[in-house]
Amino acid sequence: MTSPADPPNGAGASGPGLKLLAVTACPTGIAHTYMAAEKLAQAAESLGHSMKVETQGSIGAENVLSDNDVSQADGIIIAADKDVDRSRFIGKRVLVVGVADGIHRPERLIEQVRNAPVYQGDGHEAQRGAASAASGGGKGRSVTYKALMNGVSYMIPFVVVGGLLIAVSLALGGDTTSKGIVIPDDSFWKTVNDIGSIGFELMIPALSGYIAYAIADRPALVPGMVGGWIAAHGELYDSEAGAGFIGAIVTGFLAGYLVLWIKRVKVPKFVQPIMPIIVIPIVATSALGLFFIYVLGEPISWVFERLTDWLGGLTGTSAALLGIILGLMIAFDMGGPVNKTAFLFGAGLVSKNPEVMGACAAAIPVPPLGQGLATLLRRRMFDDQERETGLAALFMGFFGITEGAIPFAAARPARVIPANMLGGAVAGAIAGVASVEDNVPHGGPIVAVLGAVGGVPMFFVAVVVGTAVTALVTIALMSVGGGGRGADADAGAGGVAEAAVAGEAASLAPSPAGAPVLAGVGSGGGTGAASAAVAASDATAPKAVSGSTAEPRDGGQAEAAPEAGDQVLSGYLTEQTVKERLAADGKDAAIREMAELLAATGKVADTAELVRAAFAREDQGTTGLGEEIAIPHAKTDAVTAPVVGFARSPEGIEWGAPDGTKARLVFMIAVPEAAAGDEHLRILALLSRKLMGAEFRERLLGAADVGAILRVLGEIE
Repeated sequence: MTSPADPPNGAGASGPGLKLLAVTACPTGIAHTYMAAEKLAQAAESLGHSMKVETQGSIGAENVLSDNDVSQADGIIIAADKDVDRSRFIGKRVLVVGVADGIHRPERLIEQVRNAPVYQGDGHEAQRGAASAASGGGKGRSVTYKALMNGVSYMIPFVVVGGLLIAVSLALGGDTTSKGIVIPDDSFWKTVNDIGSIGFELMIPALSGYIAYAIADRPALVPGMVGGWIAAHGELYDSEAGAGFIGAIVTGFLAGYLVLWIKRVKVPKFVQPIMPIIVIPIVATSALGLFFIYVLGEPISWVFERLTDWLGGLTGTSAALLGIILGLMIAFDMGGPVNKTAFLFGAGLVSKNPEVMGACAAAIPVPPLGQGLATLLRRRMFDDQERETGLAALFMGFFGITEGAIPFAAARPARVIPANMLGGAVAGAIAGVASVEDNVPHGGPIVAVLGAVGGVPMFFVAVVVGTAVTALVTIALMSVGGGGRGADADAGAGGVAEAAVAGEAASLAPSPAGAPVLAGVGSGGGTGAASAAVAASDATAPKAVSGSTAEPRDGGQAEAAPEAGDQVLSGYLTEQTVKERLAADGKDAAIREMAELLAATGKVADTAELVRAAFAREDQGTTGLGEEIAIPHAKTDAVTAPVVGFARSPEGIEWGAPDGTKARLVFMIAVPEAAAGDEHLRILALLSRKLMGAEFRERLLGAADVGAILRVLGEIE
């Protein structure tokens, strides 16, 4: 009998006829998700196989694989840089690789999936398949990166909800006392504060639990969360401060790999059904909890005590030096043992030496305020979720909630933590030199507003300067690495195509109906409503063709196309915004020339600002898509309405495309910030179908004049 995982009769090493499935996904759900899907589908078709690809992008799962699809499949390729549930693929050959492999080596993956190990539900066979593929030269992102990003994604809502509820309750119901800002126990705002505190306490277990989940699937969730809870509660291992988010990262990875190790243990068949729901969670949770309490807990407690003693020895020395040290410690782990040591040291001296708490109070809000400011200064470096978290961080920073910066530090610790520490040190030093006093054990601008600070002007100078330092250093460190969150990943993934995910790269993707759709999302992500426009564009986009008859396509009947004066792409592209030949021979000059072309419509209020916005977008990753196509785009209020331009460059312009081709077909899209969501996506979606066809591109290049170009472009609908 033929196994469901075996190739069908007649489908040998090189024979056609395989029924293949694929799942593509990247952390931000933008360019690479859809690029990999398109390349895999094209490669399968060229090799004579059928393939259905499920994309797990920023607009959710599209083209979802059904149970019937899976049952009939000869093999499944998972090209993903984030966790993908594999439980539905048990008994099938599964090859797991990074999303970059799906883009650069689709044919080879299709050959490899024939011999991929059968996935039995424990995750190891698929992982070995990934290792095998990687040995062939693939550079998919590491398991470590994917697991960390999974944890951060699930942690962010807890940080935002908990932090904002605490901040609101302190603002509206708090009283300034010698013990800090206190909310009366019998008040409504105390209840709100308690709810927020619960959310905040769950933040650390969520980070740890979902790191573990990404590594070893559901059996690792409980040990990961319980381990994170233990890490956050120092009283369990005789420490006044918990291990914070750094401890949660440690417990998350320990739990994940411990569960993977337990899964390798051979057990009798009658025990196997209860392994993932009873045996593994109990054994892993007990082992990890005891290990952390009795082995890791003691060093954490020891560090806390030694740091406290060391700080005590510094009292009476240089105020600037003490302020620098306290600022560095406050900003280092944002609620962990080092932060808590500095805070409790300052709080213990409030009545005797309030200047020490003054330095702490100035440094406390700097990490969240600095990270929030960075998301405002360089929006395109951050995805939508991070920009929203940045706004929440600004609010939390005002109320002295340092933990508001944790999502940024957890996502890219090598860049954010040094920036936080530098800003905290500057704030602490300024406050120390100026002898700023804080008479309550709390920090942030709120204590000054409530009258608990002595030396208010210099307190705000310290906070503002420290915040600016953190924001600018964060941006500088991210720029050195090539951009935002995607850039952190790029350090491990490499390649020109990988750099594109740093910003709002556009990419070719299959729609739910199987037709290619070009997905482009602002700065690394898209809101649900905006992103959904890609999937809905086929049904909702106004028909943009009218007028004369175009040449028949695919043997079908002739279709209507616009005359030279007609409008295409919902009226955003007109005769005014089409140019037969670009004079520019470089990317920067081409962008300037395209901006001048758009300005002829009267919809560009500030051409120089449009050019600047387009350049800023290019800094985050090339808009050269390959296939001789470039689509520079900008979201800016320098334009008063959406406008699209098109021009040709017969010689081609070097645009840094992933496939190395020069751009001969250049579209430029400019939309106001207010319309950037669905309009940006919808315009890109309308462009995609025809741009994927080589025959269409050739006709577009060969069109004799502007009228002919418009007639060809009129086929886009």
